Amino acid sequence: MAAAVAPALRYSLLQRRPLRCGPGVRAVPGAGAALRPCSSRVAQDGINQPVIDRIIRVDHAGEYGANRIYAGQMAVLGRSSVGPVIQQMWNQEKNHLKKFNELMVAYRVRPTVLLPFWNVAGFVLGAGSALLGKKGAMACTVAVEESISEHYNNQIRTLIEEDPEKYKELLQVIKQFRDEEQEHHDIGLEHDAEATPAYSVLKTAIQLGCKAAIFLSERI
Repeated sequence: MAAAVAPALRYSLLQRRPLRCGPGVRAVPGAGAALRPCSSRVAQDGINQPVIDRIIRVDHAGEYGANRIYAGQMAVLGRSSVGPVIQQMWNQEKNHLKKFNELMVAYRVRPTVLLPFWNVAGFVLGAGSALLGKKGAMACTVAVEESISEHYNNQIRTLIEEDPEKYKELLQVIKQFRDEEQEHHDIGLEHDAEATPAYSVLKTAIQLGCKAAIFLSERI
């Protein structure tokens, strides 16, 4: 009984409403749908701008890449039994990207110059993993979301060390998104990601790619 309820409970968690609109009104490359009017830009006094630049730039790039991964998976598996699950995870990633688009405007952060590359690489990774079947797509999800969750945890520690009150909104955003990425990770496991042939090799390769993407997107 408990085993049957767990996947349904995980799936229901995906229905949570996204965070309310934050600061910013202009669009940034990779944002998708137009944004609602939001509050004014964040005051820059006392902000550790280099740290905030790195965090928001890389997170925007990561959410953009995640959107492209799910787009690739849906192109292959959209009509399969796992299509609705992938679509629900993708919908959350769209909300994540929209929020980071707003934060880039609010904190005056430029996007990474690598967005065109992540556009192609993300879709290829998503479609390629989906061509391995449903388990392959879920193995990709587990690998990527595990990397992102760990990355978000590192950022949370950095912001708390800086000033948890000053970066209260940003911490709230990252914590919520970290939790949602972890849910995606768990859903992947529940859908037999570990049964993928050469799972450990595939997971390691994808996570090495994620680490490289994070390193580059923070800096350029």
